[in-house]
Amino acid sequence: MANLWGIDKIPFVGNEKGPKEGLAFHYYEPDRVVAGKKMKDWLRFAVAYWHSFCNRLDDNFGDGVAQRPYDGKHYANPEDAALAKVDYAFDFMSKLGAEYFCFHDRNVAPQGDTLRETDKNLDKVIDKIEEDMKATGIKLLWNTCDTFTDGRFVRGASTSPSIDIFEYVAGQQRKSLEIAKRLGAENYVFWGGREGWESIWNTDVKREQDHMAEWFRMCHEYAKEIGFTGQFLIEPKPQEPTTHQYDWDVATALNFIQRYGLDFFRINIEGNHANLAHHSYGEEVRTAVDAGKLGSLDANQGNKFVGWDMDEFPVDLYDTTQVMWEVMRAGSIGPHGGLNFDAKPRRTSFTAEDLFRAHIAGMDSYAAGLLVAAKMHEDHFIEDLWKDRYQSWDSELGKSIESHHETLQSLEKRVLDEPESELMASNKSDHLESVMATINNYIADTLKQN
Repeated sequence: MANLWGIDKIPFVGNEKGPKEGLAFHYYEPDRVVAGKKMKDWLRFAVAYWHSFCNRLDDNFGDGVAQRPYDGKHYANPEDAALAKVDYAFDFMSKLGAEYFCFHDRNVAPQGDTLRETDKNLDKVIDKIEEDMKATGIKLLWNTCDTFTDGRFVRGASTSPSIDIFEYVAGQQRKSLEIAKRLGAENYVFWGGREGWESIWNTDVKREQDHMAEWFRMCHEYAKEIGFTGQFLIEPKPQEPTTHQYDWDVATALNFIQRYGLDFFRINIEGNHANLAHHSYGEEVRTAVDAGKLGSLDANQGNKFVGWDMDEFPVDLYDTTQVMWEVMRAGSIGPHGGLNFDAKPRRTSFTAEDLFRAHIAGMDSYAAGLLVAAKMHEDHFIEDLWKDRYQSWDSELGKSIESHHETLQSLEKRVLDEPESELMASNKSDHLESVMATINNYIADTLKQN
């Protein structure tokens, strides 16, 4: 494949050349073995087609400023431009060393006047994507439907009050699942960008959720019919663009899965979406891990001073360490999951080189988080904190309570005449500042040695 970006393959240099060496990895060493697996197998990085190759870095107050090597080329029509962009995308991913990618159907190919025409446009681009996948060995982590951008989805997609829109979504979804099967997608993501309400006064919430659950069932039935075995994933987000989305956070999505008997789903968790729900990324990952439902991760972060979805590249080592600690506790990012960079550079970082630098920063940050998390696991640091904090529950009484052999009456008898002072004395300090100082030391010491 030609060098379309004018940039060589990104090397691993460690820290030998100093911290200012930008177009190189300092911590991400794909074949390095960490806790029994190669780094690339723990992390499974994916590039998001929509942000990396389609986003123009515009915002509510300014036009797009992105400079990409395919800009200014003279193509006969939008379809030819879409086909040409595929080669640029795979050249970028090859230079970066990312082994996976993700895409929405509507950001890889232009729409036609009808669904039939749109499907034909999509087929031509998918032919090209399949060709480049075979040539490079890059795989599809997941694909999905864009059922939120077009004006037809102004009142929702599977939850639309218009049955005509539900029909359209069914047709679009059938084609998207067929593509997932054809390209060997390891997962399939459902993000309900407009599956929610703006005003509860005019919304029959239960009926809309019933419709969404039925749509999910039809999708799963069709996947089985065509032999698609990829993992189905729900991606939670609390709001924006709607006032309230039905998949508010991980706990809400888990409740929806249980309520409608949709156990074939796992969860795809995004860092910035967790922040919008007023959770930490690590908290959301732990909720999924504890439920046995971690599926995959969208790697980004948000500016905590801004109340909307910023999709920043992840560089916070506390976040990446906490997330990777949870991943190591689970053994992997789900059965087939990875870290998809659902992120875009800041508007002031508009050059082609900036796009590489942003991905390098994100990949290095997660590699560093993995190294720190592995050291914590090796030392049983967090496990020992838990063991010390809950040691009273490891007593015979604790085991008896947890196995449902006690009652309110039996416990009351034990404590009825206990002096209040002794109850307070049974508490221990959690010394949280000391815990955080130790985590600081883990980050500093581990990275110094690597």
